[in-house]
Amino acid sequence: MFNFFKKNDTENISNEQKEENKNKPFWNFTFEGLKKTISNTTQNLVDNVVAAVEEEEEFDDFILDDMEDLLIKADLGVSIASSITDKLRKQTKVKPSEIKKFLKEEFSSILNSTGSSDLNLDENGLNIFFITGVNGAGKTTLIAKLAYKFKLSGKKVLLAAADTFRAAAEEQLDIWAQRAGVDIYRKDGIDSAAVVFDAIKKAQSENYDILLIDTAGRLHNKRNLMEELNKVKSVIDKLAPGSLKESMLVLDANTGQNGLSQAKLFSEAVNLTSVALTKLDGSAKGGIIIAIAKEFNLPVKLIGVGEKLEDLKLFSPSDFIDALFEK
Repeated sequence: MFNFFKKNDTENISNEQKEENKNKPFWNFTFEGLKKTISNTTQNLVDNVVAAVEEEEEFDDFILDDMEDLLIKADLGVSIASSITDKLRKQTKVKPSEIKKFLKEEFSSILNSTGSSDLNLDENGLNIFFITGVNGAGKTTLIAKLAYKFKLSGKKVLLAAADTFRAAAEEQLDIWAQRAGVDIYRKDGIDSAAVVFDAIKKAQSENYDILLIDTAGRLHNKRNLMEELNKVKSVIDKLAPGSLKESMLVLDANTGQNGLSQAKLFSEAVNLTSVALTKLDGSAKGGIIIAIAKEFNLPVKLIGVGEKLEDLKLFSPSDFIDALFEK
């Protein structure tokens, strides 16, 4: 359980440490740490498929049908699984013994097609991050972790509590703001777009570097959700043109293929630029990263790998692929 009320970690950071944090990546993640984090996904998405295929002499329909089933069960998705196996049906060069190399090249191609996985940031102006996602995906805690990372790198950070519908959402974000040592703008009981309007005005007048906007994620009324998100987006575009750097969808890695339907819903509501995947540690469904990239051409930019404020990492497609396939 989190200790929400412990003393802010940032209070004990010296000026020298803050200066050092400004000049180095603030989401260091060792390769061995990444391998451990996605070990269940590796078993599900790679090892099981390779073990079922590599000892065969040649590909045939029976082998490829089994392989397709395994890829689908690994949350790669029907479309990608079918595409990969269809490629193998139509060729004679790749042998079952080479399946690991073939899959690595296919997955790499998909992830690299989405463009850069780096966060969009302007070092000389206000950076607004519009964070969306369903309730329970870890959206609010991810915002807190991201705020904490930016704080450590020397940024002035403001959170906007624009989820005005979920019970106690503002209180939860307020607690996280205190925990991360950053500021928050909240005004309970009013329209979320009004909260964002005021938060942007505050960020602009007080020279904040980062504004992270928390939004509602209820799905029981799709129309209302889309209208609300569109209204918030319009406020951002009108008040701070050019300042919106990321429209980020937060997905729980354990939702697997349900993440595709969530991505479709939020893509219809706002122009998404990226995805953050939470709860990846221990999940066997990390294949959703590849599925999202293929279906929506969206890069995963952040991954949550634990419960601590420090457990938010920048996603690297090349490191992810290498960790998937390296024993």
